[in-house]
Amino acid sequence: MYPPDLELYAILCNELFGSKTNLTKLEVVLTKIISNPDYILVGVKDETGKLVGSVMGGITCFDTVGECRSFMVLENLIVRENCRRLGIGKKLVEYIEEQAREKNCYFIMLMSLIKRKEAHQFYENLGYSANTAKSYKKYL
Repeated sequence: MYPPDLELYAILCNELFGSKTNLTKLEVVLTKIISNPDYILVGVKDETGKLVGSVMGGITCFDTVGECRSFMVLENLIVRENCRRLGIGKKLVEYIEEQAREKNCYFIMLMSLIKRKEAHQFYENLGYSANTAKSYKKYL
């Protein structure tokens, strides 16, 4: 994803979060993400060039236990509401999983807001389990 897609990506983010994304800050952050090899940010466009899905994640994290293999964080998987159930989200997750395997990651973890029941079913259908860990989050 590149700066020309900035406004298209902001629209997707707005759909996921329900609030307006700060374009100036988003451009700064996207520039950092794109230049960092430990991050993956990909998008999917329809035949008209409209961004219909993306995943920001594929954040490779070091681990210090066991075999000290890295793990990957999947974050901000977004598919436009009118484009869901077309396999876009599944393809984005599969891409992240492929990247994790190539980086020899031990696992992928993600968080999903408790109210997003449809998303939970989607992740479980892809083999992710809500029964292996409990997630905590503190907003600062």
